[in-house]
Amino acid sequence: MTTDQNLMLYTKLAGLRLVVLANRFGCDSDFSRELHDRLVEGLDAAIARIQVMMALERSVLAGEDEFAEYQLEGENEIFGRFAIHLLDDLEIDFDTHEYRINGGGWINALASDDSGAGVQFPTLVGLTDEEFGSLVSIIMDVTLETDIPVHAVRAI
Repeated sequence: MTTDQNLMLYTKLAGLRLVVLANRFGCDSDFSRELHDRLVEGLDAAIARIQVMMALERSVLAGEDEFAEYQLEGENEIFGRFAIHLLDDLEIDFDTHEYRINGGGWINALASDDSGAGVQFPTLVGLTDEEFGSLVSIIMDVTLETDIPVHAVRAI
């Protein structure tokens, strides 16, 4: 991304963050407030990444750091995979038959009973529009305006 693109993305993220904070005042449940807080945390993380990328761009342009260009390339690649997870994040290692939820410890998914052995990974279930409440339109705006996916699923 160029400096102008990063600055524009930074501005969009900061504006969306303010919208989420303002919308949080209308929350009528702890769950809704928690979703808003997690979205703000995700936007804060994206803003921090953009700030790092902009600082690296300045270093590259000024010729101050010979490794800044490589770091910037890596940051761009990482940011390309950036996503905001409002509830559960499920990682599955199919080679070892293990999974972990929200970065916790790895859990073995192998199970056995009278009928034999098998692998039982958890599944992800999305939230309903009622559970999202007024956050639905904001999440759509985040994804449409920034290309950052927002996931809100529960592992069961």
